[in-house]
Amino acid sequence: MLDLLIIGSGPAGLSAGVYAKRANLNFILAEKEFLGAGQIMNSIRVDNYLGFYGISGYDLGDKFRLHAEELRVPFLIGEAREILPVPGGWRVIFDKGDVQEARTLIYCGGTRTRHLDIMGQDAFGRKGIHSCVVCDGPYYKNKSVAVVGGGDTAIDTAKYLSDLANQVYLIHWMNEFQGNETTLDKLKADSRVEVLPNTSVLMALGQESLESLVLSNGRIIKVDGLFEAIGALPETEMLKEIAALDERGYIKAGEDCITSAPGLFAAGDVRTKRLRQVSTAVADGANAVYSVMEYLRRFE
Repeated sequence: MLDLLIIGSGPAGLSAGVYAKRANLNFILAEKEFLGAGQIMNSIRVDNYLGFYGISGYDLGDKFRLHAEELRVPFLIGEAREILPVPGGWRVIFDKGDVQEARTLIYCGGTRTRHLDIMGQDAFGRKGIHSCVVCDGPYYKNKSVAVVGGGDTAIDTAKYLSDLANQVYLIHWMNEFQGNETTLDKLKADSRVEVLPNTSVLMALGQESLESLVLSNGRIIKVDGLFEAIGALPETEMLKEIAALDERGYIKAGEDCITSAPGLFAAGDVRTKRLRQVSTAVADGANAVYSVMEYLRRFE
């Protein structure tokens, strides 16, 4: 039985892997995607991670990954499908049939994109409706696009697209935006950008692909693409019967990453916290391993 199994290879999981390796623990880091580094790799630009001002999310994630590889962190490629408590620890069953048992488990499952609940969502998924601007934004050069959301992700997405598209609509159901005000001011001053507060998207229309959006104010705007930036949902379905979750589905755990289930620790965006950033995810990875070591010492 392993000392530790880490699930997830985002910043929290990779940080935990680095600390676990330096602590000489017998562990494995499981990742569902080969050479993954989490959602940070989809970020256009990172300005608030100390020492790496202006770096792309892809390059920062690549550096995180390289650090772990240089220390020879052991990886397992596979998506966890079932987590079961067993005497003395945990058993995790993976999609490809792998089964691993460990005395402790650090869960860094992260979050997934929240999608709009509108008519046409299913019809135009990947045919005009997207969630990753780094992946799909370049297809909309000299075209018309909309971005839905009011936080940093939405504002950054609109800024990225404003350098490509002829027309960008930034749509938010509230009057006030929650993202970076400096960037928002630049968007408002850009003739190619129209900011639409107090507005929701009701319907997506088109033939083979997205052609227009029906808005809550009765207006119909012609667009070639729509980018969703309305938040995230925690990947905690497997833990509903195992650990205490808050009303939004995040795992209840403090900065020590200790959950309600003995030997189970939560790190990164998946746990309850005030701020979800790369810096807090990396800190979680370190704190979680420290808590694991304290837990294991009790049984030595």
